[in-house]
Amino acid sequence: MDNLGFGKVLLVEDDEKLSGLIAYFLSQHGFEVRQVCRGDLALAAFIEFKPKIVVLDLMLPGQSGLHLCREIRSLSDTPIVILTAKEDDLDHILGLESGADDYVIKPIKPPVLLARLRALQRRQVPESTVRGSLEFGGLLIDRSCREVRLADELIELTTMEFELLWLLASSAGKTLSRDDILNRMRGIAFDGLNRSVDVYISKLRAKLKDNPREPVCIKTVWGKGYLFNPFAWEL
Repeated sequence: MDNLGFGKVLLVEDDEKLSGLIAYFLSQHGFEVRQVCRGDLALAAFIEFKPKIVVLDLMLPGQSGLHLCREIRSLSDTPIVILTAKEDDLDHILGLESGADDYVIKPIKPPVLLARLRALQRRQVPESTVRGSLEFGGLLIDRSCREVRLADELIELTTMEFELLWLLASSAGKTLSRDDILNRMRGIAFDGLNRSVDVYISKLRAKLKDNPREPVCIKTVWGKGYLFNPFAWEL
């Protein structure tokens, strides 16, 4: 076992065979896994177990995964990975809009899920090891404490939203394609269908008070990608 100490995972999955397989594999690679088979039991387990990552099925007895995702997100910014057999783009969008940080489609090979969890964990770097902040007019992005302030107002962002904003702001004035963003944030290539980047951009614009119809802070460069405008944050 490569005991890397990647922390606790709450696995909410009603397929006991699949849940057991995933739990065993992750435990062999440095994770401590708590298994829950019902949606209506998961929130209490989350509060008691205090996981570093939640892996969450959408179709659950007792309570839907989407509802549970929203409940967890209202309490914590713990990364949430949706595990689903649904391939409909709408389900992916609903999951991301409910606060999930990533999603994977069943059937998934455990090593692939492991790689996705490790990618999320790498973004959960201890504060003492992270330095740096970016400031553009009234916008302050502080990576050391993972805070974003706009005109001194604290803006609540999920882990993935913060990472996307940091990525865009670090490349201020440069257009990043969806492929650039997905590769650098999740290690996967854009397949022409993946809508997660668009969903996160939309959520960021809303939280940062950027006009969704005519955005000027995070601009769409048609046919190319997205551009963080460093001059749009003067208040």
